[in-house]
Amino acid sequence: MKRQNSILCLSMLAACFSTAAIAQIGAPFIHDPSTIVECDGKYYTYGTGGGGLISEDGWTWNSGAQRPGGGAAPDAMFLDGRYLVAYSATGGGLGGGHAGRILTMWNKTMDPSSPDFAYTEAIEVAHSEIDEDCDAIDAGLFLDPTTGRLWCCYGTYFGFIRIVELDRATGARKKGNKEVNIAVDCEATDIIYHNGWYYLLGTHGTCCDGANSTYNIVVGRSKSVTGPYVDNMGRDMIKGGGKMVIAAHNGVTGPGHFGRVIIDEGCEIMSCHFEADFNQGGRSVLGIRPLLWKNDWPVAGEKFQEGTYEIESERRGYALELAVDFVRMNGGMRGFFGRGQAQTMEPLKEQSLEEVIGTWPEGNIPARIGDYMFRPHQKWTVTAAPDGSGYLGGPYYKIVIEGTERALAAAENYQVITVPEFTGAPEQLWKIEQLIDGTFRISPKSAPGVPEGEQVILISAGDSTPALGAYDFNSDNSKWNFKKH
Repeated sequence: MKRQNSILCLSMLAACFSTAAIAQIGAPFIHDPSTIVECDGKYYTYGTGGGGLISEDGWTWNSGAQRPGGGAAPDAMFLDGRYLVAYSATGGGLGGGHAGRILTMWNKTMDPSSPDFAYTEAIEVAHSEIDEDCDAIDAGLFLDPTTGRLWCCYGTYFGFIRIVELDRATGARKKGNKEVNIAVDCEATDIIYHNGWYYLLGTHGTCCDGANSTYNIVVGRSKSVTGPYVDNMGRDMIKGGGKMVIAAHNGVTGPGHFGRVIIDEGCEIMSCHFEADFNQGGRSVLGIRPLLWKNDWPVAGEKFQEGTYEIESERRGYALELAVDFVRMNGGMRGFFGRGQAQTMEPLKEQSLEEVIGTWPEGNIPARIGDYMFRPHQKWTVTAAPDGSGYLGGPYYKIVIEGTERALAAAENYQVITVPEFTGAPEQLWKIEQLIDGTFRISPKSAPGVPEGEQVILISAGDSTPALGAYDFNSDNSKWNFKKH
């Protein structure tokens, strides 16, 4: 938690502690959030000051998560049937110095209303002295999927970033383990693993100054969990290297405190906070973005934007459309016969909805896939569902033909149709998730006739046939693109 002015920082942190988060769809108020954890169908994240946020669906967040100890910058993970929480007591300039402690504690559940809700006594796993070249704050937990070993990284700009090994059974520091310096010039670090590499994500820049904060998240990678971590240009993070993952964009500034959630194969999200959301009065908010991988480097995706699109199948590049008769436009071949004659150069108008909608059937119309031709039956308007429902990182979407209420819907026998009017029924609500390669998967909130527990998505069953089927990240049948024309 790097500060430009300690007095300013402490006053702003006090505001964070005393201001309760209110119900906000997609913009909950928090600072230094932990990695999001799921418990009994709900989502939790913890922030500086002892409190945190709870979400029923991953989209609408409210205050209510609890952890004792106060302090700053926690992290959390589900491990071996329990929840492990790490946090820092003082450090980072809090209280006027850099003497700090990293502590861990366990709980059987994250739900404060559960009879099993009880944190264990906190255990110190690292500390720093007031004049030490490391600052024991900003804990980041990491379970190595290749070895099963548990690690904790910590530190700020006021010295080195360090990593220590923890005992997986107790959460205590591994007996005899010596801390290792792995980076400088960042803080709020976290380690993840992908495709044979360990990645150290650190927050660079200044915090706690609202819209003036310069926080951004950078990354380096290593073949060993203890480093060295180098960026895409070969610069060691122990010497200040780091490749950009996310910076200020689209009305939010100061991203920091990276967290990763793997939804399933090929679908991941990242969490952080934004120091200031310009649309929320400049307050610090929880941010959730798709996590993409480009040439084996993580990069933040964008929140899906409402609009009118061609929905294009990755399988062949054909477009999702209504199964209606093709209506020709006026005019045939131009500029071939009669080359010597004067030619008018007026812009050619696209076919309008009014020209063709009378040729469409009035009831349900099947969906199909075909060549994109700028036709009204191929233009889909995508907007957030009016009921405010959502999932981890986004709202459910309403998908209709532009200029109409004719809605895309899941149907019996794993079919995909359009219905004349959008009613908000679950089979008309769609989840749109960006995959790690930048394409999208599209799945209905529910599908008639699909057995309970079976998850289906929109697939290209053939070059011209959309359907509902099983998700397979390794198949282009599962992938779609949204293109504006």
